[in-house]
Amino acid sequence: MAEQAKITSLEALEYFRQRLIVFQSKAQQVLDEVRDEIKRTRNWLQLEQPRYWETEFRKRRIKLEQAEAELMTARFSEFMDSPVSRQMAVRKARESLTEAETKLRKLKMWSSEFEGQVTPYLMKLERIRTWLTEDLIKANSFLHRAQITLEDYADATTPMTAEQINQRPASSEEAAP
Repeated sequence: MAEQAKITSLEALEYFRQRLIVFQSKAQQVLDEVRDEIKRTRNWLQLEQPRYWETEFRKRRIKLEQAEAELMTARFSEFMDSPVSRQMAVRKARESLTEAETKLRKLKMWSSEFEGQVTPYLMKLERIRTWLTEDLIKANSFLHRAQITLEDYADATTPMTAEQINQRPASSEEAAP
């Protein structure tokens, strides 16, 4: 007869299986957080920021128009010494408007590049999610079946003590006189 397996700790197998379940749960939470962060970033980049900078662009264009109108008024006014302060206000408003235009242009560029940059990572995340939801569940089930099998094997190969033999119910052949 072949040698018996030496089962030393079924508890270690159960502990590993429990830790595997905890790992699976935590890993799925992390993947959900990453997916949510990508959605937030996409929303920020494609909706919130363009809306903000389009509003800023309109406000800054109005400020530039006001500053230019004040400069024209100052040039035609006989009471003003020098329109230098008005010229500086126009220059400042023009720079501010240029900044808003630049931001809008960059946002459009980043928005178009975002999907191309993020898509490969999203595909990898989905592969990990599939591994977590399919393969780890199969592994957990396998470990559980192995644990049951090993417990049954350990129970079957454990020699009975004299006390256990005496407590065993008598079979019908042993009971007959």
